[in-house]
Order: sequence, then C-alpha cells, then structure tokens
Amino acid sequence: MSHIDSAPSTPGKFKMEKATYFNRVRWHTSLAKLAVWSFVFLGAILIFFFRSPASTPVPADLSRRSLRTYNWGGPVWEKRVRASARVRSRNGFAVLVTGAAGFVGTHVSAALKRRGDGVLGIDNFNDYYDPSLKRARQLLLERTGVYIVEGDINDEALLRKLFEVVPFTHVMHLAAQAGVRYAMENPGSYVHSNIAGFVNLLEVCKSVNPQPAIVWASSSSVYGLNTKVPFSERDRTDQPASLYAATKKAGEEIAHTYNHIYGLSLTGLRFFTVYGPWGRPDMAYFFFTRDILKGKVIPIFEAANHGTVARDFTYIDDIVRGCLGALDTAEKSTGSGGKKRGPAQLRVFNLGNTSPVPVSDLVGILERLLKAKAKRNIMRLPRNGDVQFTHANISYAQRELGYKPTTDLHSGLKKFVRWYLNYYSDVKKADE
Repeated sequence: MSHIDSAPSTPGKFKMEKATYFNRVRWHTSLAKLAVWSFVFLGAILIFFFRSPASTPVPADLSRRSLRTYNWGGPVWEKRVRASARVRSRNGFAVLVTGAAGFVGTHVSAALKRRGDGVLGIDNFNDYYDPSLKRARQLLLERTGVYIVEGDINDEALLRKLFEVVPFTHVMHLAAQAGVRYAMENPGSYVHSNIAGFVNLLEVCKSVNPQPAIVWASSSSVYGLNTKVPFSERDRTDQPASLYAATKKAGEEIAHTYNHIYGLSLTGLRFFTVYGPWGRPDMAYFFFTRDILKGKVIPIFEAANHGTVARDFTYIDDIVRGCLGALDTAEKSTGSGGKKRGPAQLRVFNLGNTSPVPVSDLVGILERLLKAKAKRNIMRLPRNGDVQFTHANISYAQRELGYKPTTDLHSGLKKFVRWYLNYYSDVKKADE
C-alpha cells in the first residue's frame, strides 16, 4: 500500500497546493469508506477461519495428505502412555513404534511386548485401505497391553509430548505411505508421510536427551531398475522405478544426514514383499485370495517376451525377528541437545527370504489351499512402478543380526489363508 495511497485518482499532474475544501471532504469520505470495507473484509476472513469445522465437508483422502485434529493430552492420557511404555524385563527397552496399527507394526509391537519391553504405538489410522482392519489390530494390541496413540508423525507437538512423558530408548519407525501404484493417484501422500514425516520424527529425536536409537523401514523397492541379482546392500540404488521407491531412497539419504550431523544411531531395513496374517489388503496375495473365493478374474503380470515376474516373498514372523535383531544390536546415539558428540552407528540391511517365487506359482499355491480355481488374466507388466523381480542377498543381516528366515511360501500362505477365512467369517457374522 506504500505507493497506492499517494497516487492520484485521475490522470494528470497531482498538485497538493490546489486542493480545495471539497477535495479534502471527498478524501476523508473515501478513507471512511475504505475503513468500513476493510472491517467488512476482515470480518469475512475471521468468520471463514473460525466457523465450526463441522460446516465444511472434509475430503475423504485428507487424512493421507495433511494433519487431522486428534485428541491427546491430560493426566488420564499420560497415565495410559506411561503404563504402555513401562519396561517389565530386566534389560528391556522403551520403544516408540510408529505405524503400530499397520501390518508389520502390529506384529513387531506384540513381539516386543511379549518379551517384556515397554511399547507405545502411534498411528493416524488413515483410509489408504480399510480402517476397520487397523482398528481390529488395535484391539488385538490393547489386549496385550499396548496402547496406540491416535496421531500423525508430522505433529511435532505430539511427538515432543510423548518424549516428555516417556524417555524412549528406541524408536521403531514403521509409519509410511505404502504401495507402489497408488503413488500415481496421490503422490502428495508419499511426500507427506515418507519424507516430511520422517524428517519431523528425526528433528524431535535429535533434540531430546538422551537421543533414542532408531530402526526404520526402508524398502526393497530402492533397488528399482537394478538388474544384478541377488540385490546386495552395496548395489546401486539410484534408479527408482516408482515415487514410493524414490521416497524410501530419499529416507536413506536423510538418515545419513541426521547421523552425520546430529549423531543419531540409525538402522534401515529393506523389507522384501512381506506377507502373512493381518496383512495389507492391497498386496497381491491378499486380494488374490479374496477374488479367487469370489470367483473374480485376477491379473497375472508377465514381463516382455513372456518373462516371469517373481517376488522374494518373506513371511511376517521372519521379518519380526529381523526387526528385533536390529533393535537388539543398535548402538546408542551419540548426540546430546541436538549436537553430535562422536561417530554414531549407521546401517542398512536386506530382510528377505532369498527364494524368489513366480507370481503364477503363488496363485497355484492359493488355489490348492482354497480348493478353488483361479480365473487368470495374463497381462503385460505395466509401467506404473512395478519391477519384474526381487531377490535379497541377506548375508550381511545373517552376520550382524543373526537373521535367518525359516518359513517357505507354502507354509506361510497356509497360515495366512487360515487367518483370512477365520477373520472374514467373524466379520461377516458381526455384520449379520
């Protein structure tokens, strides 16, 4: 407004010395009108921002892209947080598990609680897939004594409050926007969760005292278009085939930065196609099971020239053992008050099964277990982020973590199918 106020209202030379009484009256009248309309405009803005949230419809996918309002805090809430995080074994950890209502998060949280560690979960219960499944996992954990705080890892105030209430020794960071293909529909959700959320968590962890050791979920997707198999941690990871993979690779670089500058102890785990009971409905083995039972056609992808598409399917119990091994061998962070005091541990491991299986064979196993024939539609592998194969070299994890997968695909799918039939039978009965 610095130049607008001094400009003439009509073209021509502005001569202040010739202004008449009527000019001054019009000038003051204009100012009065400007003031009135300014107050009206300001009032409209205030009404817009402070009106009841219930009067504005909320987009269905808002929870995946930005913070919602969560209720937390107060003496009762703090008591529940402390009780859940209380360590019950002699040398146990106090662990904050992000994404605790997720597939891997639920299994890891339960395993930690069983061995006497203190466990507190946090999850935003978004609707990327059926939230009722996440709520069922939440009830499962509550029966074991694990409380899940409903909140977003982008909420700095919440994270700081949790560390204020509980001096966590470790963080198991499993919260993320998962899925390769969904990135083409909602790319912002991947940046929000996998990059911004991770940075926010690290910002809080770097500043607390003592700093926790952090184990976090990367992904086998970081190997992208790499053609050398099996995939080793020393292989190049600069050719991501999807935005999901790119955000996970970015996470690894971010972890390196916070380790280097602030002395945070960080261990990344590259999961290879995890499956099992309480799994994710967006995974092929899960929706294949659903659609075979419903008699629907299922897509079977093949690469160019009828090439085989294969995955290194890894059973959830094996992944959990790898996660616990990473926690148990994680060294303490070396920073204090946001300042690095010495070199800190930085690691990344493959957690896979080392036995890639063609997707067509996966379908064959499900057919036998379900006693139903699949209606197959053979399709060309689309260019939407999927890769032709994954295959983990796990020698580093074997040496450092004692990691040794023991579950073959048939045995693992047998356990999954048993869970699936029981779970959805119970859900159907509850709906009747």
